[in-house]
Amino acid sequence: MSGAAGQQAVEGARPAQPEAPSDSALGGAFAYRGGQLHAEQVPLARIAEQVGTPCHVYAGGAMQATYRALAAALEGIGPPTTICYAVKANPHLAVIRGFAELGAGADVVSEGELRRALAAGVPPGRIVFAGVGKTEAEMAFALETGILQLNAESIDELKLLDAVAGRLGRSAPVALRVNPDVDARTHAKISTGKVGNKFGIDIDQVPATLELLRGLPNLRLDGLAVHIGSQLVHAEPYEAAFGRLAELAREVIGQGWALRHLDLGGGMGIPYGPAAEGGAARLPLADYVAAARRTVGRLGLPLVFEPGRYLVGNAGLLLARVIYVKQGRSKRFVILDAAMNDLIRPTLYDAWHEIVPLAEPAPDARYEPADVVGPVCESGDIFAPARPLPPLAPGDVIAILSTGAYGATMSSTYNSRLPAPEVMVRGSDSAVIKQRPDHAALMALDAVPPWLAETGGAD
Repeated sequence: MSGAAGQQAVEGARPAQPEAPSDSALGGAFAYRGGQLHAEQVPLARIAEQVGTPCHVYAGGAMQATYRALAAALEGIGPPTTICYAVKANPHLAVIRGFAELGAGADVVSEGELRRALAAGVPPGRIVFAGVGKTEAEMAFALETGILQLNAESIDELKLLDAVAGRLGRSAPVALRVNPDVDARTHAKISTGKVGNKFGIDIDQVPATLELLRGLPNLRLDGLAVHIGSQLVHAEPYEAAFGRLAELAREVIGQGWALRHLDLGGGMGIPYGPAAEGGAARLPLADYVAAARRTVGRLGLPLVFEPGRYLVGNAGLLLARVIYVKQGRSKRFVILDAAMNDLIRPTLYDAWHEIVPLAEPAPDARYEPADVVGPVCESGDIFAPARPLPPLAPGDVIAILSTGAYGATMSSTYNSRLPAPEVMVRGSDSAVIKQRPDHAALMALDAVPPWLAETGGAD
């Protein structure tokens, strides 16, 4: 998943008296000013007071700055490039629209994401539809909308798409997503380019797939695509995958196929924290661009890039309030009003997220280990085990960093908990971009069958 994502946590030693969070942990979008943590120029304590906690906060200005920097770097590869934001990372309309205003396209994996991209102002001709399980209805909607391409990942999908396109009287623009059998050196649950993963057409099956395409009159082969995983912090796997894609592209062109572009996917990693796989490291952008230039850049074909987490991950955080500090026999627990339903990555992937208080700790503050947990009735409802933290008390507000990607979008209402609101900041401005519903609104989604409708409760 450049879609579903996370990273493997590797617990390691950390100083008992750590320094303040590094710029890589704060992501550049957040900083202490006058002793208080700010999102760009907005004090986060003010947002917590006005909106309540838990609450997701996004630094919109930082997101757009990252996009501009990436676009400028990719211009140096040579061929024309298109950046299609991977909507699954954070599908909020405000996030998508912010990138669309800068000229971004969209990488979508469902009809819902496609509709969101269109509603946010992304031109259909800059939208790529990926995913291994597109339905007939989704294919039809994509073709009727006139998107740039559908990335096909199996022979059965190609056959179904040909039938749908024939019924609609259209020629379907297709890119074959190739599985290059490259180890992305990332978490097993988000590795997508190895033999045995469900994604893509195995590279040694491409010749047979091309022969099949010759007999499918309603499909037009426009490109080849590759995506080997998410949260990559090393350039070497990219270079290997891009190299295999370039070699394949030469062979395909040599057979007479007129490729219009190559789709290089996304997956570029961000820093999460010192104990994570990759730790505070970010994939060096210059190394990534150089890998693309040395391989596919030499073909002279237009290139499509699909970053998601890279653009939004470090530009978001989750605000939570301390409910209790519980001292057990063997450990201390910091119990928050946020839970695994608000941010499931630590539970799902053992992912590390830096945790900091809104009030800047004193230089001589003593850090002691604590399990940072939520109130959900699951032992797995934990954000961080044995995390060194400064003194905290009930009522204090903390920030869980780097939640702009795969945070709110993977949330749920487990334990009938209300979804956290979402706030966007740009400079000194802030706006609630998604309200917290009340319990009545949540229950209004349920319907009671007629044979229970007259039940008034137990006597």
